[in-house]
Amino acid sequence: MNKNFLTFSLALGLIGLVYVSCRNDDDGFDEIPPRDRGEEAIAADAELVEYLQTHFYNYEEFAAPPAGFEYLIVLDTIAGDNADKTPLINQVETKVVADSREDDVTYNLYYLTARQGEGNSPTFVDSTLLTFEGRLLNGELFDGSPNPVWFDLTGVIAGFREGLVEYNGATDSTTNPDGTETFEKFGSGAIFVPSGMAYFNQPPTASIPFYAQLIFSFTVLQAIKADHDNDGILSIDEDLNNDNNVLDDNTDGDNFPNFIDFDDDDDGVRTRDEIEIDDDGNITFPDTDGDGIPDYLDPD
Repeated sequence: MNKNFLTFSLALGLIGLVYVSCRNDDDGFDEIPPRDRGEEAIAADAELVEYLQTHFYNYEEFAAPPAGFEYLIVLDTIAGDNADKTPLINQVETKVVADSREDDVTYNLYYLTARQGEGNSPTFVDSTLLTFEGRLLNGELFDGSPNPVWFDLTGVIAGFREGLVEYNGATDSTTNPDGTETFEKFGSGAIFVPSGMAYFNQPPTASIPFYAQLIFSFTVLQAIKADHDNDGILSIDEDLNNDNNVLDDNTDGDNFPNFIDFDDDDDGVRTRDEIEIDDDGNITFPDTDGDGIPDYLDPD
């Protein structure tokens, strides 16, 4: 089993916006600004809805698994011999997610739960073990791994992260003689991601067009609570303002958000040394000066 972090497209977050440059007649470059995010959200949703209305997945195999079935999602067009299949639009759930850059823009994130899974569910900062495929709406594969691969969900695109937290991993696993692992009662699903929650106008590879809507199908095998800076506080608990974004929680105003900062208040004492952890792993947060701010966040 491969437990290496993925370093291709999904591991690249969508950070900032860039301008596309095209050569003009004077051998210079004209800057083409990115599309309006609100208008693009509407166009992306229309594309996704059309896809969901005209495609189906192998739900019959999930309902009555044949021998050796691996609970992998297969998508196909509703046509010909498949004309009577139930469209995805009747089977997906919808999650409305706000744009991280513009408060008045929201996206419909569609996700299909073929198998919920019965183990742990990841949070938006956790390490998650998956197999997956990433495809364009035309079916072209741009990324994937049939072998299990670990993801740090703080480093993936928003649509992938927001979708994965809706699933559960396996209940158990056994190691086979060849070194692989077999997982029991794991989750299986697909996420249909609008461009604004994917790569928008900065795709990391030429195999993904600008403003592309993306499909990820996957199995969720394990989810592990992350403590990125090993300071004794889980990364999920360092989201102090509870906005599902650990990047904007930076108590001391340095270049490191709390979840990757060994000294959250920059007082010269490590965070781990300003909290108390008992033998059962329970954490208490001393407040020595009684000002209502725990020591690990209080530079005084």
